[in-house]
Amino acid sequence: MRLFLIRHGETPWTVSGQHTGRSDPPLTPKGEGQALQIGERLKNLKFEKVLCSPSLRARETCRLASFLETQAEVTHALAEWDYGKYEGLTSKEILNIDPSWTIFSKGAPDGESPEDIAQRAHHVLELLQGIQGDAALFSSGHFLRALTAIWLQLSVNEGRCFFLSPGSISILGYERLTPVILLYNSKDFVFEKRSKVV
Repeated sequence: MRLFLIRHGETPWTVSGQHTGRSDPPLTPKGEGQALQIGERLKNLKFEKVLCSPSLRARETCRLASFLETQAEVTHALAEWDYGKYEGLTSKEILNIDPSWTIFSKGAPDGESPEDIAQRAHHVLELLQGIQGDAALFSSGHFLRALTAIWLQLSVNEGRCFFLSPGSISILGYERLTPVILLYNSKDFVFEKRSKVV
């Protein structure tokens, strides 16, 4: 199995740097263009399973990439981190409150903890058990970074070491039996049928 991680396109809050968990701003025109480009980049591939976050930004990205109506299953397991009291704040504003804070180490007050996210990430992987072909996940940056860490058998805290741009595609897979990153944060790689990325 190869697992394609697809971060939603740009929104007004990704531009402003505001933490966007349960809030649901739409895609910007640029974000819509990124979603269409995702569809073009993936059009040669067939996915055995497609899962999508319930957020508007993820569903619109999935729809514009031509997957939502055809095969995507919407699941709360792929929702972005619940930022609780930090919802809508920028990192600078949060660091003024707690200078040692990262979402991956401390979570969010009245929101989700790293342990909560680890549990959801494991649930997503359980939903993919038995898949032999490619699977695609449409979601948000912090959750997908945490999922990457869990895939690599690391703690959620190690998600801080990864970076995902809006509209990017990443691939997780295996080197023999070892979970690995095959491609990360790509914005221009065009995927051909049965192509190898490593």
